[in-house]
Amino acid sequence: MIARGRGMAYAGAAAAGVRASTTGLNAASRRAEALASHIGRSRNMSTTVGAEVRHQKMQSIRMFLLNRPKAYNALNLGMIQNMLPQLQVWQDSDLCKVIVLSAVDGPAFCAGGDVKSVVKGAMSGKAEELAQSVKFFEEEYRLNHLIGTSTKPFISVMNGITMGGGVGLSVHAPFRIATEKTLFAMPEVDIGLFPDVGGSFFLPRLDGELGTYLGLTATQLRGDEVFIAGIATHYIPSERLSSLYTRLAELETDEIEVVNGILEEFVVGPDMERFRDWKLGGEIANAIDRCFKFDTIEQIVAALENETQQKEWAQKTLDQLKTKSPTSLKVTLAQLRRGRKQDFAECFMMEYNMANEFLLTPDFLEGVDAKLVSKRGTPKWNPTWSEMDKLTPTIVNRYFLPPRVPKNARPHHPGMPSARLRLLNTLSYYDYPHHPLSSLPTTHDIKRVINGTARRGRSLSPPTSFNDVIEYFEMNWGGYDTGVIGDFRGQLMASSLSIEGGFGRGKVGMGEKVRSVLERGAEEKDGKVLWKGL
Repeated sequence: MIARGRGMAYAGAAAAGVRASTTGLNAASRRAEALASHIGRSRNMSTTVGAEVRHQKMQSIRMFLLNRPKAYNALNLGMIQNMLPQLQVWQDSDLCKVIVLSAVDGPAFCAGGDVKSVVKGAMSGKAEELAQSVKFFEEEYRLNHLIGTSTKPFISVMNGITMGGGVGLSVHAPFRIATEKTLFAMPEVDIGLFPDVGGSFFLPRLDGELGTYLGLTATQLRGDEVFIAGIATHYIPSERLSSLYTRLAELETDEIEVVNGILEEFVVGPDMERFRDWKLGGEIANAIDRCFKFDTIEQIVAALENETQQKEWAQKTLDQLKTKSPTSLKVTLAQLRRGRKQDFAECFMMEYNMANEFLLTPDFLEGVDAKLVSKRGTPKWNPTWSEMDKLTPTIVNRYFLPPRVPKNARPHHPGMPSARLRLLNTLSYYDYPHHPLSSLPTTHDIKRVINGTARRGRSLSPPTSFNDVIEYFEMNWGGYDTGVIGDFRGQLMASSLSIEGGFGRGKVGMGEKVRSVLERGAEEKDGKVLWKGL
């Protein structure tokens, strides 16, 4: 088990309420102009220049700055191999208190992986180039897993387009900042792929069937919607980022609770009406749960066709689905259902097998060419939507088996990919240990409080009112659960988080989120809170 003192709490729970020796917000503001922006220079900052990923030092901060703006910071193999060793170095540095991943000024944080290069290698007919395409996924998933198990506080700043590979660089971090510029999507099914980069882990752990819906429809979320959906942990206007970095630079501790407390001081929280009425909330959220709860695409389609309460939404969703690769839809749904039961490391190992198979799948090659290379418009999927019955369970299951890439595509030297994914550490968990600290509660968390099962291994008296539920979260949400962290090589890991240890820290937006879920999914009756089901 990796331990960094009391840093990321992998060696034990950090003390509650500790504050770093930092100056106040006014002092941070006075020095913000000196920093000018997070990509500028100052006497307290050193930086690498010209690379596609810059490394910066700002006192206690170590920063990755994605620097490929003309390509919307699309992630390539060189960028990944730039970050991997440096992230390991910073995790072992006593001078580093927090790691930040951001991007140079422009419209994108990271618009995805450089799949054009990946497909070019896969279509080349050359074993070495195919192997390099596999290598891209191998190294990308290693980086995603390393971010999700970082022993230092890690902040991803999604200040722009964040899709595909950019989601993998952000969504597993304990801190994910959305701004008014954030545009989120997992659009892989549009190009004949599947929502990878750990999508099999984070999507099933969103509210209800929201993750299934986002993974199958590639629906985009903007600004504070990314926070309300539970993808971002904090919503901070971009004009405040420079002051935030100044404050973080003065950290004298790597306590994760301290970093979270600083971020909370800069946030803007959506009000109650926003939580009730955002585009995937309220009755639309209930419709998503009704229609996307099934385990086959055919059942989901039938549910949408028979939806009576939200007919317009259902028809629009059907139209969306029918533009996607049928192969991608079938495999993605199976992926998300498996991911619900798998630990963090297992999900990446599964996705590595899937990526190997998709490199041999016509739809991925067709989708990338039609959408990104020739840009000729609608891809010609094979099989088509009307031929979806050709995608039998046996064919779908093939995507989850060990790779069948020819052996001659894997020359035996260190630069080539391995037959199975080899991660850079053995840490894993069934739910994010930082979830109760930095994120909003999910419907699953709220249901556990209603049922009296919020603490692992202990039953509690069920609440008698909505206010009791909200009060429980106000008093207990905000802890970091080290009890779920284990070793994927065989160490037993707890399967559920314990919602306790927050010591009244609370969270901006938490009360509004909990109440909005209770209003649409529960009722107060005879001195009890009853879960109606969503």
